[in-house]
Amino acid sequence: MKFILTCLALCLAVTASAEEKDTSRIPGSPVQIIPAPERTEIDEGTFRLPESGAAFYIKGENSGQLVPYLESLGNGFVPAGRQKDADIVIETGDKAVKGLVFKGKEDEAYRLEITPEQIRIKALTEAGAFYGLQTLLQMTREGKVRELQCCTVTDSPRFGYRGLHFDVSRNFRSKEFLMKQMEAMALLKLNRMHLHLTDGAGWRIEIEKYPRLTGFAAWRPYAKWTDWSADPVYCEQSDPAAAGGFYTKDDIREILAYAERLHIEVIPEIEMPGHSEEVMAAYPELSCSGEPYRNSDFCPGKEATFTFLENVLTEVMELFPSQYVHIGGDEASKSGWKTCPDCLRRMQEEGLENVDELQSYLIHRIEEFVNSKGKKIIGWDEILQGGLAPNATVMSWRGTEGGIKALKSGHDVIMTPGTYCYLDYTQDAPFKEPEAIGGYLPLSKTYSYEPMEEGMSEEDAEHLLGVQGNLWSEYIHEDSHAEYMYYPRAFAIAEIGWSPAGTKDYEGFRERALELCGLLQEKGYSTFDLRTEYGDRKESQSALEHLAKGCKVTYNIRYTDQYPAGGDGALTDGICGGWTYGDKKWQGFFSDADVTVDLGSVKPIHYVGATFMNVTGAWVHIPQKMEVYISEDGEDFRLLGTAYQDISDKQNFIFFKQYSVICNEKARYVRVYAQRATRPGACLFIDELVVN
Repeated sequence: MKFILTCLALCLAVTASAEEKDTSRIPGSPVQIIPAPERTEIDEGTFRLPESGAAFYIKGENSGQLVPYLESLGNGFVPAGRQKDADIVIETGDKAVKGLVFKGKEDEAYRLEITPEQIRIKALTEAGAFYGLQTLLQMTREGKVRELQCCTVTDSPRFGYRGLHFDVSRNFRSKEFLMKQMEAMALLKLNRMHLHLTDGAGWRIEIEKYPRLTGFAAWRPYAKWTDWSADPVYCEQSDPAAAGGFYTKDDIREILAYAERLHIEVIPEIEMPGHSEEVMAAYPELSCSGEPYRNSDFCPGKEATFTFLENVLTEVMELFPSQYVHIGGDEASKSGWKTCPDCLRRMQEEGLENVDELQSYLIHRIEEFVNSKGKKIIGWDEILQGGLAPNATVMSWRGTEGGIKALKSGHDVIMTPGTYCYLDYTQDAPFKEPEAIGGYLPLSKTYSYEPMEEGMSEEDAEHLLGVQGNLWSEYIHEDSHAEYMYYPRAFAIAEIGWSPAGTKDYEGFRERALELCGLLQEKGYSTFDLRTEYGDRKESQSALEHLAKGCKVTYNIRYTDQYPAGGDGALTDGICGGWTYGDKKWQGFFSDADVTVDLGSVKPIHYVGATFMNVTGAWVHIPQKMEVYISEDGEDFRLLGTAYQDISDKQNFIFFKQYSVICNEKARYVRVYAQRATRPGACLFIDELVVN
């Protein structure tokens, strides 16, 4: 008897009722793996791997990396002298896949066949065979399960680009850490490692022409980014207090050799023109002012800037075989450019109208250079400002709008929207989680992301390369903390990138994630404990009833268009916010907040309150004070009471503070004024104004 499971049915099988054939309970079943395969056929019977070790036989073209890979696993895999003596037969090349139909990308596709007599993996390429092995390794829990369900798995990826981002600038990670994460990535069929090698917090790659980058800009007198950010200076490598590090060229070669064996492409990022404080400190002549610790951006008016960038990129491209170089392009302040004589001269010579076009000039020029070396550039979606370089690939992080705009104009795009793919956000209730930059991104939210949005055409889809999960490490000092933030949310990124669209079942995925977390923990990884997940803020999960619910709100100071929540009715809609201001339930103010609620008629009032959020890393602060005024006619207001900030503004953790005034009054109009914190750039977030 044969059971055919599509990806959807495969997911549903995990949560099937006890009366049905629950293949997820069979040791070595393919329904347990992540990412879920495209198509699985379950057969009767099992195959048992020998306790003494499994013999493998490899035949076909371009499969030279598989033998050392299998022998390195330590799971008892040994080569067989003849095909008929092998437990596992791996075939690659045109002959192996003749007659097989793959619906996805054939260069990474495979077929895994398990019969009572033998295991066979067939693929066009070594990469496909490698991914077939990853499915097998998950089924065997990397050698711990010896009995396997007979089945046929026909599988190929939805997207060619399936990535994870590693910020090694803010807090340096060793090459051993990166290689360890590659092993987990390979098991998940993730194939791109994006290395954020440079940023204001430290330069992390050896460049022979510019030794000050690693002798000075790679070191700071503070081990933690959070300490350094309060005093952002650098020090010599020889300083006894020096903390940081960098990769030598030999380190990079070792990392790349390991990545090649695991079929992972490593993409280097050299940040420009912003986030470059460390370069400006080491080589201040490349800044607009010519002074260290004054500018954070390269000066695009100086030819020396392009000489430096081209020299650096040349050494980087000579090391990295990847087709892409990431050039950053995000969050450039451009403040110095507006008055810099060199920049103004450049703008006049090139006919540029503003500093956005000046940034575009820099990106265009760098792209031409990179293209001349046979490579392509990737940039964050800010590279759209001022005009997109002709061949650039856009990595869309500020939502998906920039990515969609780039797709529509015929550019390749990698989707990594912060709302779904920023793994530095807390993955559970902030009160129980390690320090994080802010935001709330549970596994369920990441898993819910669908890259192909409504309105995208088939032509657009051709330019959608794939997805990536990003982990910025400002608040993530330890390696174990970084792993904790990656897993299991990286599992969701993997399944979004690999498995077919329209097949999601979160409860089934969660069961598989629990199994895979256990496997990674056995292998020495730190993972979030999904079993003890608290979930979203309880107040956000049911409607709140109070006197002001549904009442008209007049904004004496308007909320920011970036965080409108539900618009003019958001503060009295009965909906409280969750753990993050990005959930579209919190209304944001980049100023003080001043609103008046009309209760419709004069009513008894005993309580007026509001809840505010504090996320220091995102400049979100509770207010200095909240004043409440009341009026019967809407003209003459009197002060009812004031609630003051009573928590130190030095607190860096995420918390929520309720400000309230208790009274025994009557009024129709209630005015609430909240004075924002004194920190420059501080903003306010309010979820609901409650009147009772």
